[in-house]
Amino acid sequence: MTAHGPYSCGLDAALDVVGGKWKSLILWALAEHGRLRFGELRREVPGITEKMLVQQLRQLEADGLVDREVHQQVPPKVEYSMTDFGATLNEALVPLGEWGERNMRRIVERRAG
Repeated sequence: MTAHGPYSCGLDAALDVVGGKWKSLILWALAEHGRLRFGELRREVPGITEKMLVQQLRQLEADGLVDREVHQQVPPKVEYSMTDFGATLNEALVPLGEWGERNMRRIVERRAG
């Protein structure tokens, strides 16, 4: 493994980009539904606050994973979609999601005490 910049390995870089609970759920929603307006996206990611969604979308956009398109109309219409780069990350997350599905009961039981 060769270090690049602040990262010690590829997993380190990937986890930095998708870190936290919300980013992967946002990417998942965009993969499932395509273009979504802010309110639609918020409904697809239960539990996320408006402030957190704004913050996470800005980070995903800055990393080139999500595209933000503003339509000049009244009222303004903004749509979010996944970029091709974001789709490659989402593909990498699929096996992780499948692992979670297979082991969800065990995870819940272990954490319940």
